[in-house]
Amino acid sequence: MNSFGTIFRVTIFGESHGTAIGTVIDGCPPGLSITPDDFIHDLTRRQSGSKGTTSRQEADIPEIISGIYEGLSTGAPITVITRNKDKRSSDYDEFKIIPRPGHADFVARVKYTGFTDPRGGGHFSGRITWGIVVAGVIAKKILTGSEISARLISAGGSSDIESALNKAIAENDSIGGIIECIVKNPPVAVGEPFFNSTESAISHLVFSIPAIKGIEFGSGFASSAMRGSGHNDPFIDENGRTSTNNSGGINGGITNGNDIIFRVVVKPTSSTGTEQTTFNFATKKMQTFKVEGRHDTCIALRMPVIVEAAAAIALADLKLVDRGINNVRSI
Repeated sequence: MNSFGTIFRVTIFGESHGTAIGTVIDGCPPGLSITPDDFIHDLTRRQSGSKGTTSRQEADIPEIISGIYEGLSTGAPITVITRNKDKRSSDYDEFKIIPRPGHADFVARVKYTGFTDPRGGGHFSGRITWGIVVAGVIAKKILTGSEISARLISAGGSSDIESALNKAIAENDSIGGIIECIVKNPPVAVGEPFFNSTESAISHLVFSIPAIKGIEFGSGFASSAMRGSGHNDPFIDENGRTSTNNSGGINGGITNGNDIIFRVVVKPTSSTGTEQTTFNFATKKMQTFKVEGRHDTCIALRMPVIVEAAAAIALADLKLVDRGINNVRSI
């Protein structure tokens, strides 16, 4: 489905080459200051234009359609859209008979019995994450006092991101990466075990971002090689601060007040200029194939802000759920 959230509910819509894309945010508390300018910083971070990103240039100007009056949220659903302008749909005609390896072309055609919009990847395009970033900006306003930051810590299997990127560009291929996200001063004691635990909510949203293939919290997979005595995080004060943070700021699915730390794996961009051999559904034969058009050498370069937004949306929803269950908790 295209919606997430219990109280702070986010719906994304649109296609990569459609008229517009956008998001609807329901359950936003009234009285929050929200203007179009509030979205610009994070939307700019998501845009292409730097080395290793697609040459597609969209202005990404946000248009607020509903839910805001005189610069303040009304409590009604907030709708924000942006118009698609830089479209070259002819680049995608061939993919109807030769689905791109690694993309959703084939499965989308089967699932939607041939009626899906194939242009630019349609609704499966990373372009649709524009709406997630917009919703994340509003979610961050609900998380007063919290600071969410994500960064690319490796690409192509190397911490030397620049060299890995240059090599991939020279070889006309693509690379993936690892993004680390840290939430400082998170809301304390939010998360609803079992099926809406903090890890579950964040992971659910993170895996909704195209190209994400893995996630770990705190010490993550490395914890499998640790002993319990070394993995445990001893408390060092009455506020719950711990000397280590192997749990990534979460115990029993509930935030403990320490930094929430998680890392996500981004696969290499499926569209690559390197020739591949794949199946032609018209001729029923294998065929040498190369994806033409515009694509990112490393999509992970543009994804830290999207990961931040996912974390913010999940935590904002958990905070509002917690307030509904426990009224106003004082810690």
